[in-house]
Amino acid sequence: MMHMTFYWGRTVTVLFDSWKTSSWLGYALTLVACFVVSAFYQYLEVWRFRLIRLSAAGGGGGANPTGIDAPLLHRKVAGKYSAARIAGTVMFGVNSGLGYMLMLTVMSFNGGVFLAIVLGLTVGYFVFRTGIEEATVIVDNPCACA
Repeated sequence: MMHMTFYWGRTVTVLFDSWKTSSWLGYALTLVACFVVSAFYQYLEVWRFRLIRLSAAGGGGGANPTGIDAPLLHRKVAGKYSAARIAGTVMFGVNSGLGYMLMLTVMSFNGGVFLAIVLGLTVGYFVFRTGIEEATVIVDNPCACA
């Protein structure tokens, strides 16, 4: 029976029927896995942002006609099938899939799993995304967990 409210306990089914925990060790390893995967999600987002900037700046002769450093005012000069753009598209698909898997994991309604994922996203954001990457505004992420 699937839980429809938050509960606390070591028994949880995560994503697949074969991923069930019944011991405290299994539950702890599940929480560590959730933490690591959600931090890794933030790491992949950084690489996706870099690929987007590389795609937007690539192609040679991409001078900013307005003199204002605003991403929405730049004309994209990279080709439709450039390597950076294709890699960015692949990264978007991977990140979307991973984000939805994290969302479905939270929907197990286990309080520990929820906290592990939120803490993993928070620590991953602090470690990988704070700094110069925050100056870039990216609005194409469909996942609510980013």
